[in-house]
Amino acid sequence: MRRLTYAKAGVDIDELSKVRTEIIRQLRSTFRQRQGRVGRVLMEIGHYAGMIDIGDKALTMHTDGVGTKVLIAQMMDKYNTIGIDCVAMNVNDIICVGSEPLALVDYLAIEKLDREMVREIMRGLAMGAKEAQISIVGGETAVMPDVIKGMDGRGFDLVGLAIGVLNKDKVVDGRDLEHGDIVVGVDSSGIHSNGLSLARKVLLPRYKIDEYIPEFGKSLGEELLTPTRIYVKPVLEVLKRCEVHGLAHITGGAFLKLKRLLSKPKMGFSLDRMPEPLPIFCLIQKEGRITDREMYRTFNMGVGFCVCAPKREEDHIVKIFEDHGMGARIVGEVVGKRGVMVGGIHL
Repeated sequence: MRRLTYAKAGVDIDELSKVRTEIIRQLRSTFRQRQGRVGRVLMEIGHYAGMIDIGDKALTMHTDGVGTKVLIAQMMDKYNTIGIDCVAMNVNDIICVGSEPLALVDYLAIEKLDREMVREIMRGLAMGAKEAQISIVGGETAVMPDVIKGMDGRGFDLVGLAIGVLNKDKVVDGRDLEHGDIVVGVDSSGIHSNGLSLARKVLLPRYKIDEYIPEFGKSLGEELLTPTRIYVKPVLEVLKRCEVHGLAHITGGAFLKLKRLLSKPKMGFSLDRMPEPLPIFCLIQKEGRITDREMYRTFNMGVGFCVCAPKREEDHIVKIFEDHGMGARIVGEVVGKRGVMVGGIHL
């Protein structure tokens, strides 16, 4: 059997990066519209959140969806957790610049009006918002049968846009990274909301969506629907109590995301103390004959968030996450070689 990759599943990370370069070039041309006025752009496109000047503070913004995880929800006919993923994918990126999330609006596009499905999706959004300590202040629901197609008429897509706020002198963007800084990896809850295209291509031809998997202690579908962990509370506490040089939400592109923190030459990351991957990732890798490099470029592998800080902050940071019920440990450090290395493999 051939080895599978994310590109063969329809998502080519390298090609997507090239397209993003063109997108950024076009959008950057709009920056001059607010130059010298309220709304002046404070951060280049390409980090975790956009940032504009609103006087004494900066307003941060981010938008994201839940991707093809909506297909798993449809297969399982279970919708009460997908909203948690939507909140998580937005607020977890907002905090990566040191910002406190404040509010979110959602956009739900559905194939046909199903009141129970909509009710369950909204229930998940509300649960996620409470965990992230934000308000959902509005949104839009659109019924588009000619555009949205799903399983047995249950098609939908779910997207959110979150805003946050921070003092302009408290921005965390990697500029303070130093050689020898530690990287603390925080446990994920599972596959989160990334890499599902590859996971489905590998697993669904071999297993039924409702098949019980002993390694998981639950069905395949239940495992894949495990909500994305929300890291807001512990990260905001870490920011208040510790010196932090960089923050990374491990989502699409996985540990390549750490490159967003690299603004200095001859600086990179060596992740040589990664934990054993969670069972879901071991199963995907085995069944798809996927290389280690491809896995760490696609999936979080059990580490959903990273905090970069001076070595002296290790115990404080780890304890804060543990106090919030999340496992954390040093998974690597900042080194003098450009790029991201995982166990000696250059990503």
